[in-house]
Amino acid sequence: MSTPTAGRKNAHDYKARLVWDGNLGDGTSTYTGYGRKYRVQFDGKPDLSGSADPIFRGDPQLYNPEDYFVASLSSCHLLSYLALCARSKINVIAYEDDASGTLVLRPDGGGKFESVTLRPTVTLAPGSDEKRAMELHETAHDMCFIAASVSIPVLQEPRIRIDQSTQPAQKSTETEVRP
Repeated sequence: MSTPTAGRKNAHDYKARLVWDGNLGDGTSTYTGYGRKYRVQFDGKPDLSGSADPIFRGDPQLYNPEDYFVASLSSCHLLSYLALCARSKINVIAYEDDASGTLVLRPDGGGKFESVTLRPTVTLAPGSDEKRAMELHETAHDMCFIAASVSIPVLQEPRIRIDQSTQPAQKSTETEVRP
């Protein structure tokens, strides 16, 4: 939850508390002797349990920072895009994103993401402006707070579909027969 920043118009602060749950008894006395599990806590919201990626000795059943990073970019784009579509009278009825990111490791154990690619599939109601819906992805990218805060390329491969399940009702040529 954000709180307005004192003395700065249009600035908001966000807070998270992180608690490491990985002390297995001897702390970090050895690299293999401690767990990577942690909890992220936010006031008034459920905790998020996390760990390192399995390649860094983490629990594969838990989310890792790399998962959160890709999900942050994807979800910020979604929310920016939906707001733009609503304001533009474009009726989005479904949205899915198969986002992925590429992390490149250095020999010293560090590294960085070289890019994240968003692959949203947007389903529009019949009669929606497909061309404008496609154009709004670029605007959404520019408006996304998370994408504007990272130094890597955030690529987009959007697809637009028109919902075919709500076809206009066919007029029946049958006549009703009453007994």
